[in-house]
Amino acid sequence: MLVAKKIFLTKGVGKHKEKLTSFEMALRQAGIAQFNLCRVSSIFPAKCKLITRAEGLKHLRSGQIVFCVMSENSTNEPHRLIAASIGLALPKERNEFGYISEHHSFGQTDDAAGEYAEELAAEMLATTLGVAFDPDKSWDEKKEIYKLSDKIVKTANITQSAVGDKSGLWTSVVAAAISITDY
Repeated sequence: MLVAKKIFLTKGVGKHKEKLTSFEMALRQAGIAQFNLCRVSSIFPAKCKLITRAEGLKHLRSGQIVFCVMSENSTNEPHRLIAASIGLALPKERNEFGYISEHHSFGQTDDAAGEYAEELAAEMLATTLGVAFDPDKSWDEKKEIYKLSDKIVKTANITQSAVGDKSGLWTSVVAAAISITDY
């Protein structure tokens, strides 16, 4: 059974005249270009541990098939702001699963994109756990409700933004949640 035991978050940015190469450069900066990345949906498994990128990379080998939740964005428009973000929401009970969200946008800062991704993950988890909230309230108000519910223990995000290269090179950003599984 393939279930992640550990997950780490990472991000990167790359620039190049070719779009694919700029994406590759972003993966390199994120430290994950040497893996065969296989995208999966948005579940943070029960009993899974969130670890640092440095610790996570120690468990992986070049060429390995690695499952991930990834957000990416690219532009060759000079001065265009782009962002890629991963949001995370973990339940208090480690026997329950959490959520990972991906969000990519144009014109959003790191903070705005990260907050949005974090809010997406938290709302998915809240609805699963039966935490009542008003979707029209601000993220700060919802965070308080989640904390008071005593069901959601942690929310977080990792976000990479960049401004499109002034000379029109492709600029790519990635953010990812990388799974460590035992085969």
